[in-house]
Amino acid sequence: MTGTEIPLPHGGPPPATSLGAPPGSAPAHASPLIGDGDALDEGFELDPAFVEDVAAALRADDRGLARTLVAHLHYADMADLLERLDGEDRRLLVDAIRDDFNADVLPELAGDVREDVMDALGFEDFAVALTELDSDDAVYVAGKLDPEEREKILARMPESTRALIEQGLAYGEFSAGRLMQRELVAVPNYWTVGETIDYLRSTRSTPEKFHAVFVVDPRHRPQGVVELHRVLTSKRPVKMADIVDPEIDVIPVDMERDEVAFLFRQRNIAAAPVADKSGRLIGQITIDDVVDVIDEEAGQEMLKMAGVRAADDSTLYQSIMTTAQSRFVWLVVNLGTAFLASSVIGVFEKSIEKLSALAVLMPICASMGGNAGTQTLATVVRALATRDLNPNNALRIAWKEIFVGLINGLLFAAITGVIAYLWFRDPLLGVVIGTAMVINLIAAGFAGMAIPLILDRWGLDPADSAVVFLTTVTDVVGFFSFLGLATWIML
Repeated sequence: MTGTEIPLPHGGPPPATSLGAPPGSAPAHASPLIGDGDALDEGFELDPAFVEDVAAALRADDRGLARTLVAHLHYADMADLLERLDGEDRRLLVDAIRDDFNADVLPELAGDVREDVMDALGFEDFAVALTELDSDDAVYVAGKLDPEEREKILARMPESTRALIEQGLAYGEFSAGRLMQRELVAVPNYWTVGETIDYLRSTRSTPEKFHAVFVVDPRHRPQGVVELHRVLTSKRPVKMADIVDPEIDVIPVDMERDEVAFLFRQRNIAAAPVADKSGRLIGQITIDDVVDVIDEEAGQEMLKMAGVRAADDSTLYQSIMTTAQSRFVWLVVNLGTAFLASSVIGVFEKSIEKLSALAVLMPICASMGGNAGTQTLATVVRALATRDLNPNNALRIAWKEIFVGLINGLLFAAITGVIAYLWFRDPLLGVVIGTAMVINLIAAGFAGMAIPLILDRWGLDPADSAVVFLTTVTDVVGFFSFLGLATWIML
């Protein structure tokens, strides 16, 4: 039902509307839980042989066979299939299933593949498919389109559907307003369980899936939530107000989506109401949307830590030039920091000329520091994302990482010192590299902790640039400590 308009007449139930099909019609995008058994392997992934069969049918221009092969695929498996096919086969498949195209495929696709599907469908059919989606999915897909394309799509939609999507797009890209679903079930607080059940049985416009019934006051403000199992197990004369859970977590429409994900994880909830600034119920967020957010955020964090930027959580389907461009910036930054580390080596050029063993061993110290620092960095970035790391425990964890660096430094100092001695038959060289190893691993632990905390305090994303700063620190400290100690002790 639409969260924006839920009147509470005394004589009848509040109407519920879906974004797409009219009341009473079967959902156009219903599909089985899993696809045809021949299409999936034991891990519920698409069988490569099945993908080849579909591609072969398309290349042979046997569209009937292609439609038969994919007829029972779950929409998520259909999305995987479209992503695995090359551009031309993808276009042929979309054209073959145009009349039975499942709109639920669209939110599951990577951005560049979705663009190909839109081109194959055309603006008219793509607009129809977008209309069949739930409001949250429709807003998500529309938000991923280029502004010019979005305008052409929205112009081909019914006015009511277009208005809902434009309202959703008016909220911040990473806000609860973009994430929420307008379809929900809300009932007045004076209704009984019997009235609620009769309403749910009689109306043809409830959401396709819902987990709970929201109880609202006459001003349409959420008073609590009643999970479906309580509705079904309570006696008919019981008032909804008597079984409602008043400890409801109402999400402000402008709350950031990572805050929403944290709330769901922290409170173990399956659905939560969304309210506007006046406190009126305007939508709901469900656990399936939060899972998508967590998955997307995790993918983005991994890409950013590798210096890769993408419109979504995958660059596999971007063009060669787009992928190269997205990686170029951070490679330039890395080049600059590499020259900085090399300048440290240049300071000790004469020492390296006198003792060639230094050139052989100096990468070991820097490399070990970089790897140790990356371990700490990954742990800290994740802890910041999950909010396990906070000002109350930051100092304690910082000391822990320093001591971890000290312990590992001593252990690897002994190992590398012995190897250096056996290799070059010089005990002083073993002492030098062992001492430098301890210094750099302590520095790596401290830097891996401090850099993301400082970036987070400055309002920057630690996953976006911390690796560059960390490797610079470990390279500079590693080279300087090793070559400096060698110059001082041995030369």
